[in-house]
Amino acid sequence: MSAMIDIRDLSKTFTLHNQGAAVIRVMEGASLAVEAGECVALTGASGAGKSTLMRMIYGNYLAASGEILVGGVDLARAEPREIIRLRREVLGYVSQFLRVVPRVPTLEVVAEPLLAVGVDRAAATERARALLTRLRIPERLWSLSPTTFSGGEQQRVNIARGFAHAYPALLLDEPTASLDAANRDTVLDLIREAKARGAAIVGIFHDAEARAEVCDRAVDVTGFSPQAAA
Repeated sequence: MSAMIDIRDLSKTFTLHNQGAAVIRVMEGASLAVEAGECVALTGASGAGKSTLMRMIYGNYLAASGEILVGGVDLARAEPREIIRLRREVLGYVSQFLRVVPRVPTLEVVAEPLLAVGVDRAAATERARALLTRLRIPERLWSLSPTTFSGGEQQRVNIARGFAHAYPALLLDEPTASLDAANRDTVLDLIREAKARGAAIVGIFHDAEARAEVCDRAVDVTGFSPQAAA
């Protein structure tokens, strides 16, 4: 049985159309397997390819070659409808930035991933309330759009939304960045709980202490960079 996240001999190129269609090789031979209940940190200097690999796993970037298997589905070759289904049911992504439809209340923003997989509204709302409370978003803000919130509040809403549904696989992009100590500890607890229920997690953690607390191992993506090998 393959790992929940199984990357095999992955490569990525970018074509610079404004520079004579020059082709830049940014990743080559990337391989990584993440088991259920395991958290793997991507490390390496800025520009090494951490975010590029995360975006490829999520299906935002198209691979030049190789396989990206998540729950047995190869995102390198999947149809758009398959990627949408995978994101709805299997693969969660907590980015650094909140992207939501304006004027939608915060409570609904957090509950939406649960509603999308068929959880009844009462249960979805209860889960959203519990997460917003844990992440110290004042109840008076729940009926407002999070687009009006501070950066730190938006990040916490994004985290609540990302952990609402029990995704079997999770991508975390700097989940503790800019958080105070109490909210940082809450996020680390959420990660531990996700691991305990069997989620396979890949993350970028510039917070070395947080990485040491929740990650089982680290993978330096510099080794996948053709420029580094040159």
